[in-house]
Amino acid sequence: MYKKIAVPVDLAHTDKLDKAINVAADMAKLYGADVTYISVTAATPGPGGHNPQEYEQKLQQFADEQGKSHGQKVTAHVVVSHDPATDLDKSLLEAVEETGADLVVMASHEPGFVDHFWHIWPSHGGAMAKQAKASVFVVR
Repeated sequence: MYKKIAVPVDLAHTDKLDKAINVAADMAKLYGADVTYISVTAATPGPGGHNPQEYEQKLQQFADEQGKSHGQKVTAHVVVSHDPATDLDKSLLEAVEETGADLVVMASHEPGFVDHFWHIWPSHGGAMAKQAKASVFVVR
């Protein structure tokens, strides 16, 4: 049913991704699909790395650890954005298209006070589900 699963990753918040990563791994095993961890970074230095190449190495290391942990073939895909905070949804959608993913499994934030202000802080999972050509599974 699915051949390529994309999992958006924020390397600054990997501790909050376990459920989504496990769902993606289970779906990949069930359908014999490949998993690609995708992430967006800036060309400028940031907490994830001094440059996009360093960030890509960190994402690949994360992907390799997940691949070993779940016994799966995985890849990493980095998108460099001029402003990841404003371009995140667009960049993730482009990455899903570039990788040929037919399923996106992504973590959602825990609901809370800021959800009352959805028009100010939009949901990335909602944007992905609304605009992606691939199926989207948002894991809370």
